[in-house]
Amino acid sequence: MNGMKTLDVVVWVLLAIGGLNWGLVGVFDFNLVSAIFGETILTRIVYILVGLAALYDIIAIKAIWNRWGMHYGPVAHA
Repeated sequence: MNGMKTLDVVVWVLLAIGGLNWGLVGVFDFNLVSAIFGETILTRIVYILVGLAALYDIIAIKAIWNRWGMHYGPVAHA
């Protein structure tokens, strides 16, 4: 796997962690990240990384889809 694909996977994992954490907060009022790391700088770093992952994904979505051989946009029918 090349470096950019590795970055894509890391970003996906961070977004999954963020999404699951927000789901737990919404449904059970339970913050898993804070439960694991406490109220430390590590919790804040995780939140920052999740936010940066979201920005990266939003900005680079076309390049990500191209790297993984996926079609982006409307499908052209013959």
